[in-house]
Amino acid sequence: MNTAEENFAGLGLNLPPAPKPLGVYKPCLIDGKYLYLSGHGTVQADGSLIIGRIGEDMDIEAGKMAARQVGLAMLATIKANIGSLNKIKRVIKVLGMVNCTPDFERHPYVINGCSELFAAVWGEENGIGVRSAVGMGSLPDNIPVEIEALFELDI
Repeated sequence: MNTAEENFAGLGLNLPPAPKPLGVYKPCLIDGKYLYLSGHGTVQADGSLIIGRIGEDMDIEAGKMAARQVGLAMLATIKANIGSLNKIKRVIKVLGMVNCTPDFERHPYVINGCSELFAAVWGEENGIGVRSAVGMGSLPDNIPVEIEALFELDI
């Protein structure tokens, strides 16, 4: 059985820089055996953000890829703060927010971009937790997706 780090390496993806807070909050917080991640955006490898509103500036597939990019930013925060993806036992909860037009209805499909990444890293048993996917009228800096999550640490 592969470790989370081995699974991630096998995906051939690169992590962006761990995002720095753009307000008064911590990017992550450990409480006992739980790791809470604040809302993350669409940080790319060069530090820039994917910008746009689903249903207006981008289609659903671009939105799903943006959600995967948010997942990568979250993995970067995990590595920067606790050192290894192997220190995560499982995903507990994901809250995905989609910046979309009022008539857009496929929020869960978009957030699958992140959920599928987590399932590939930690396996289906530990990488899939409970989840909410909701639409928003806007998100900070006009990013298409913001996601926060709760993880159980392997301590």
